[in-house]
Amino acid sequence: MSELLLDVKDVVVEYPIKGFRKAPFKALKGVSLDIRAGETVGLVGESGSGKTTLGRAVLGLAPVTGGSILYKGADIAHLGRRERRALSSEIQVVFQDPYTSLNPSLTIEQILVEPLTVKNIAAKEASRRVLSLLDQVGLPQSAADRLPREFSGGQRQRIAIARALALEPRLIVCDEPVSALDLSTQARVMDLFKEIQERTGVAYLFVSHDLAVVRNLSHRVAVMYHGEIVEWGDGDQVTARPEHPYTQRLFLAAPVPDPVRQEQRRADRERLLAEQGQQAGAL
Repeated sequence: MSELLLDVKDVVVEYPIKGFRKAPFKALKGVSLDIRAGETVGLVGESGSGKTTLGRAVLGLAPVTGGSILYKGADIAHLGRRERRALSSEIQVVFQDPYTSLNPSLTIEQILVEPLTVKNIAAKEASRRVLSLLDQVGLPQSAADRLPREFSGGQRQRIAIARALALEPRLIVCDEPVSALDLSTQARVMDLFKEIQERTGVAYLFVSHDLAVVRNLSHRVAVMYHGEIVEWGDGDQVTARPEHPYTQRLFLAAPVPDPVRQEQRRADRERLLAEQGQQAGAL
């Protein structure tokens, strides 16, 4: 069994609400999950379910008011700025919007060199790594001298992935990284994520509202609803034969463009609806 990389235990995140003696809003209500080296854990749920908050808590961007987040055995839930920056070589992020996550005034080389210079990597070595990173994400070396606006959405997301890979992290938090892309571009970027994982052994916490996207990538899947994990287990089991009513609703609503998978999904939906009918009849 591979090394335990991240262990989230009973994490609570609360935000204060304005007003006299108003109870704080609980965005996460005792959430637990774990990620092993080289594994993809999908975190799925509708908007407001708390999935992005959990990703932000792992990154140190949300206030953890209870529980712990252990990375390789050490609690990282309350690190200071300096310690969190040191951890950036281990944990990185790819954000949702490739249009706003890249500085429009910098060339691609400058964007990719930035995290390397923070780690005091020499300029010559940094430039060499930039060309290697571009090659890893399937972009030509000539891209280094261009600005983000000169690229399509899918190409910009490849650049964001290259930036996340620059420090050779063990874990990448992927926050809805394909939701802003069209379907064909989504497929290419997801293939890139899988290819990179096979080559480097990086682990992903893959946050998405789309059950079909999560199914395509994830070894295990956690389903979030109102700040809690309501279903958690093997990816094929959770995404094809869900047990919790909320996951079943997500499953029935998920679009499937591929005709073969569409037919399989139709049969699965009929089976699921029949099971629900039998359960209702038994009550």
